[in-house]
Amino acid sequence: MSAVFATLGVARSGMGAYKLWLDAVADNVANIDNVTSTDQEAFKERFVLVTPARDASGDGAGVRVAGSAFGDPNGRVMYEPNHPLADDNGMVRRPDIDLADQMVYMQLAQRGYQANINAFERAREAYEAAISIGQ
Repeated sequence: MSAVFATLGVARSGMGAYKLWLDAVADNVANIDNVTSTDQEAFKERFVLVTPARDASGDGAGVRVAGSAFGDPNGRVMYEPNHPLADDNGMVRRPDIDLADQMVYMQLAQRGYQANINAFERAREAYEAAISIGQ
């Protein structure tokens, strides 16, 4: 019976990690067109860092979010002389984020999240079946 509970915990930890990854991708996409002056940092792409989690016996127990990593604060310096934030040379700073990459990350995170939901549902069904057998 404890294997079923362990499966629920592993799937739950995976769902949490993928949800944070989806949040990071959404944040990156929402800020992809931010513009700053060249004397400020550009919006930094956010990445979620995940590490394996272990239980007391050293067995795998899902994942845990270890933190975040951030992209290049220098971004891309672009020539936009008519922009209100342009410097004397007509340059502005934009984030160095590729929309195609973000869409791939979003699909991966969505599918991983869905796979963990399916694993959670199957484990829940097995738990319910075990309870009904015992009655």
